Amino acid sequence: LVSASFSENLLSQFLVQILSVPGLIVQLEQHTPECLVQLQGHGTLEKTLALLSSEQSMKFALATLQNSNLLALLANIVHLYYLEPPEQASVLAYPAFTFVVTQLLNGILTSLSQTGGACTQWHELLGWFSPGKERLQHENLPLIKKQIHLLWNHRLVKLLLGDNLKELAVGYETIDYPIPSGNSTGNLLKRALNFECGSMKGQPNKTARPCRKLGCAEVSRVALTCSMYHAALSALSQLRLDILSGLCYNDTVLHDLWLLLGSIGPNCGLKGFIELLQVNQTNYAPPLLLLSLFCDCMTHYVTILDDLEMYEQQSPFTLNDYIALSHFLNTFLYRTIQDQILDAKTATSAPLFVSTHTLLLCLYRRDCRRQFAPPNHWLIRDIRPSHFLADLEKGKKHTQILLQKMPHVIPHEDRVQLFRKFVQNEKAVLGLTESACASPSSALVTVHRDRIVEDGYRQLAALPPHGLKGVIRVRFINQQGLDEAGIDQDGVFKEFLEETIKRVFDPSLNLFKTTTEQRLYPSPTSHMQENHLALFEFVGRMLGKAVYEGIVVDVPFASFFLSQVLGQTQQALYSCMDELPSLDKELYRSLTFIKHYQGDVADLDLTFSVDEDVMGKIVTHELHPGGRGRAVNNDNKINYIHYMAYFRMHTQIREQTAAFIRGFRSIVNPDWLALFSTPELQRLISGDTSPLDLKDLRKHTQYYGGFHDGHRVVGWLWDILAKDFTEEEKKLFLKFVTSCSKPPLLGFAHLEPPFSIRCVEVGDDEDIGDTVGSVIRGFFTIRKKDPLNRLPTSSTCFNLLKLPNYQKKSMLRDKLRYAISSNTGFELS
Repeated sequence: LVSASFSENLLSQFLVQILSVPGLIVQLEQHTPECLVQLQGHGTLEKTLALLSSEQSMKFALATLQNSNLLALLANIVHLYYLEPPEQASVLAYPAFTFVVTQLLNGILTSLSQTGGACTQWHELLGWFSPGKERLQHENLPLIKKQIHLLWNHRLVKLLLGDNLKELAVGYETIDYPIPSGNSTGNLLKRALNFECGSMKGQPNKTARPCRKLGCAEVSRVALTCSMYHAALSALSQLRLDILSGLCYNDTVLHDLWLLLGSIGPNCGLKGFIELLQVNQTNYAPPLLLLSLFCDCMTHYVTILDDLEMYEQQSPFTLNDYIALSHFLNTFLYRTIQDQILDAKTATSAPLFVSTHTLLLCLYRRDCRRQFAPPNHWLIRDIRPSHFLADLEKGKKHTQILLQKMPHVIPHEDRVQLFRKFVQNEKAVLGLTESACASPSSALVTVHRDRIVEDGYRQLAALPPHGLKGVIRVRFINQQGLDEAGIDQDGVFKEFLEETIKRVFDPSLNLFKTTTEQRLYPSPTSHMQENHLALFEFVGRMLGKAVYEGIVVDVPFASFFLSQVLGQTQQALYSCMDELPSLDKELYRSLTFIKHYQGDVADLDLTFSVDEDVMGKIVTHELHPGGRGRAVNNDNKINYIHYMAYFRMHTQIREQTAAFIRGFRSIVNPDWLALFSTPELQRLISGDTSPLDLKDLRKHTQYYGGFHDGHRVVGWLWDILAKDFTEEEKKLFLKFVTSCSKPPLLGFAHLEPPFSIRCVEVGDDEDIGDTVGSVIRGFFTIRKKDPLNRLPTSSTCFNLLKLPNYQKKSMLRDKLRYAISSNTGFELS
């Protein structure tokens, strides 16, 4: 080769015959270092890169070498580059090394996908593939793996990307992002990210550097280097986490990449990226690959970030960075779908869509769990809900994709109305609408007062989901064994539902436990209860029925459990550690301490196992097979804390959760649930978290027993609620009359049955209902008996307040305050 002065022909043969020997450079380095020095002395790497930079030579190499040998050639080239002196390496970095490595990686990906057929072979670096004529060799795979890892080694990432990004960040250290005001009348979409490009803290804008263009030389160099790492993510699928970790935790590379995006103006290059995507829908241009790689890295970074790092330390990314980034992604994806830039059939599986959408969801769910963005941040103000719903009914594909992938861009109220519409449509299809209520298809359940759960479970568990979605009439048997008169079938069923739910969620039954914040989740020891999984499925169906019918019940769930109900835990971006505080704050603090422990974690003497006290007996659970014998150290501590969180939130209650979800989803379609985030699902179950709207309640109140809206006692009541009661007392009042302290999501017009106030003259034990005399006396404020010693009462199943005809406003205030505080009003009639 030397004698022929590295002729093109001989060098090509040298590459495909010798430099493609697996692990060659490792062997030379270990056994004949003088040979390696000779190889370097002749500038072999530089000549190799120059040769492979020509299209013809690259085609020859790709055609001659297949799969494994191509991988071995790439590994040897990366290793040779790693051994180059820093000065020479920085000269070769761009474009020669970057271009050649990208082409070889794309060649590996192409050769794997060209073979066709079923994926029947497994490769430790490349994953599943279809074997072609040549089977993949596994020779010296550990050596190849070691060499390939050098590509995202700290020194090479710094050399190829880090140093360049640091230079480009000078003068662009901050991204000024004016938070959009909720009352702004301007079109926020068009001025989505009003970055003051290049403005530095303490410097006036006139000295700021101009915004960069997407196609300028500085951005292009970074984009081509990012293309190389993006190709590595695609070709070396089994090393994905290693590659992302190498890029994310390399000094400030990731943050500097964000600053570069912020310097591409205006609007973080939003317009430029969209225009590029319009002309490069399949073969992405390098700047789009830069965006895709950045999103993949950020998803990896944010998923592992704990609350202390994200909300308290805020280094290097501040909360304002996350606000700006999420706004950019939200707008970019909305425009991509709304303007139908990507083909509707394949849009959601397009790699760039997947990368940007995954990061957007990661940030959105983080914000749902602990808010960092301003109110209404996630809404797209260009969307008019009425037009959107009309397009949805017409079956327009882009609105369906938006609803499926980005429901958060539509106001919550509109999504709740859409959910209720889905329910009504299904009822119409199944023949369960109002007109069908009197039909014999409605189910009759006979329940004894002392055995509400047992009787309900026995009769309803056997009912198919279709039957449970229909009308269920309940007949109560009292303690004397006599039928109770059911005034209203909806009210009696509501009472049955409330009583059932109240009893099954009682922690003393040991089906559910409460967190320190009094939120419910399945009990890990529920197996002590006979038939516990069937009971969980029944409870899921009952709660599903409540949500299906729009009946709000005061059942606060732990957010990690609701995430499982929504199916979010099955997705790659889900982090167990994120939601651990909703189960056990103490354990979260302990695991965070281990994560940030400065010393040697091995000193803490931990293993991948956990001891649990089960009825006085210590039981050891292994977090993974053989975990009892595996010590926790600094290298595996991140794995340990995620294993521990997963065990507590999933493994321990897997069967119970699966049974509950099976029951819940048999009534409520999982696709409908996808409209809501975890906190929004809690609101769907338990009502709105906003303060009680007394005007709305009064507007939708019905009066009986002679009361009317202008009645003196009624006027006193509304006045007391508005002026004398605190917000907490208003919640107690609402719980007193409806059994739930939160108002319905869409207002009191949707409360079933409607809220009612009835004038009563006697105690509940003597009450025989309204008579002509009692109504006249109530209307004219004539008292049959002085109600001095009587308290207001309620029938929560009918959302009914029974109010004596008090003669003084102060007496009404005192009696009502006492009644709601002691909750004497709940009665089973």
